[in-house]
Amino acid sequence: MEYLFAYVIFPGFLFTAVVGMLVSWIDRKVTARVQWRVGPPLFQPLYDFVKLLGKEIIVPRGASKATFLLAPLFGLAAVTLVSSMIWMASLYPDRGFVGDLIVVIYVMMIPSIAVIIGAFASKNRIASLGASREMKLMLADELPFLLAVMVVIIKSEAVHLGQIYHYQETYGMIFSSWSGVLAMIVAVLCMQAKLTLVPFDIPEAETELMGGVFVEYSGPPLAVLKLTRMMMLFTLPMVMVHLFLGGVHFQGMDILWSILKYVVLLVVIVLIRNTNPRVRIDQAMRFFWGPVLIIGIAAVILALLGF
Repeated sequence: MEYLFAYVIFPGFLFTAVVGMLVSWIDRKVTARVQWRVGPPLFQPLYDFVKLLGKEIIVPRGASKATFLLAPLFGLAAVTLVSSMIWMASLYPDRGFVGDLIVVIYVMMIPSIAVIIGAFASKNRIASLGASREMKLMLADELPFLLAVMVVIIKSEAVHLGQIYHYQETYGMIFSSWSGVLAMIVAVLCMQAKLTLVPFDIPEAETELMGGVFVEYSGPPLAVLKLTRMMMLFTLPMVMVHLFLGGVHFQGMDILWSILKYVVLLVVIVLIRNTNPRVRIDQAMRFFWGPVLIIGIAAVILALLGF
């Protein structure tokens, strides 16, 4: 019963969905103010989600119906699992299992894979083009991101989320070292790509592909996809907080410090989104396999040297 509550209510699906909607509103509100617009009301993400739930589900002719409709659910389940594991590692660091960090890294890929599978299953050419871009973007950012995580593993000598949490309690944040700073830079850039936010919103590219991977989705499946993206906007920065910034603490003023760490990451995401133009997929791949990869390798070398 305890685990059911953890995965369904807190810190699982319901908690992540509610906070994800709130964070999505903050993102949209700040973006609007940067553009000298008023922006949406507080409950606009909820209104959008409920409205989509009431719309008709349209499956394209010739599409693989089961795959097309089930793909969004796999993405939603994956982001819920990642959020639950990260928060449980902060609430109960001594629980979990050896290698749960590796599980988190793999599960974080599932939302992107689900989008790719769903788009290809629609048999729409525009959606398939968006899916191919999503696939290339995922291949581009995964290697640098793994190098950033490798720095955490080298510094803490652990692949257990709880042990990483305890290490930073004892020796300070991974971010406080030179290798940690470089790894954090790499991880933030990769996070922007995993969220497919500007300048890496290439798979959707509304002005080019009319929504790309989402072009054939409507009704509840589209609502699930949008909700998954909102939840990822909350979950992925929390993964960065846990790995590089010491995790979340629940004692006194440490609560405010934990919130501040997340807010800083969210501000960075919004700033990058509003100050950069969209890049082409070949430019994104050269960027991640070039400068970002080199920074990641440098971070690993510094970590091995003890810096």
